[in-house]
Amino acid sequence: MQYKALGRTGYEVSTISFGAWAIGGTWGDVNDAESMQTLHKALDLGVNFFDTADVYGDGHSERLLARLRKERKDPFWVATKVGRRSSPHTAQSYTRENLTAYVERCLRNLDTPALDLLQLHCPPTDVFYMPEVFGVCDDLVKAGKVRFYGVSIERAEEGLKALEYPQVQSVQVVFNVLRQRPAELLFPRAVERQVGILARLPLSSGMLTGKLTRTTQFAADDHRSFNREGAAFDKGETFSGFDYEKSLAVVETLRMLLPPGMTLPELALRFIASFPAVTCSIPGARRTDQIEQNVFAGSKGPLPEDLVRALRDMYERDVKPSVHQRW
Repeated sequence: MQYKALGRTGYEVSTISFGAWAIGGTWGDVNDAESMQTLHKALDLGVNFFDTADVYGDGHSERLLARLRKERKDPFWVATKVGRRSSPHTAQSYTRENLTAYVERCLRNLDTPALDLLQLHCPPTDVFYMPEVFGVCDDLVKAGKVRFYGVSIERAEEGLKALEYPQVQSVQVVFNVLRQRPAELLFPRAVERQVGILARLPLSSGMLTGKLTRTTQFAADDHRSFNREGAAFDKGETFSGFDYEKSLAVVETLRMLLPPGMTLPELALRFIASFPAVTCSIPGARRTDQIEQNVFAGSKGPLPEDLVRALRDMYERDVKPSVHQRW
């Protein structure tokens, strides 16, 4: 496992980290015993950074990570996200009262005196133009409830605005072979500000594993079934916002680019590792074989430059017109 500095936090985090959305809910059936085995296996493999949110299973994902802390002495960090418990989820809901209450609930779920990293959870764009919201985050740090904070975003514009706030330590964004826009402006600016980049959906909701087909069936409570057009939350969170049938066609193109002995997940994760601005990828996992695959595939470092160019050319030709200007 390789490790990189996360912003100015002093944390050295595993470049392949753990996305805990899937063990909380909206990915079909979840088995807690299996989830705990997977979390333990992640630590065994050198993973030391876990990303979750207060709405993943209504706090269930956070509580599983609290169990992990009790069962293991290995040091690790947990990043959680708040803001989406509000209903309706509007910019006006990002009040001091709400944010403080959400953080208090996360502290209870995670059974910890302070959050390692708090992230605003894909708030409406207007929130990034509300300095008072970031002032609340500053106050939560001063109060000792939060060690550091960052943002999780949908659009590159939001990340660029967030970087103007001096205490933002991280920006989490969808970045993968099918969503390459963040590399244009956001990544260079983040490097200038010494802000970490957390790349979510690195395998594009499983599409870049190469295991999905036209006949794949998803459970009714799996967001890959009900959110393809953004019915529940931003469309870009499901298959990167890219059409399912077109994604399958791109996967076939990617197979033709694979060097001998390289798997599709390895290609996808090493593509992300080829961008120095990225601190870590946060692929999800529900089973031990999945976390083993993620770590094995992603711990080999950057791809050769010619292969990165080929993947960027493919994006320009086959994907960019559909997704680039949306996010």
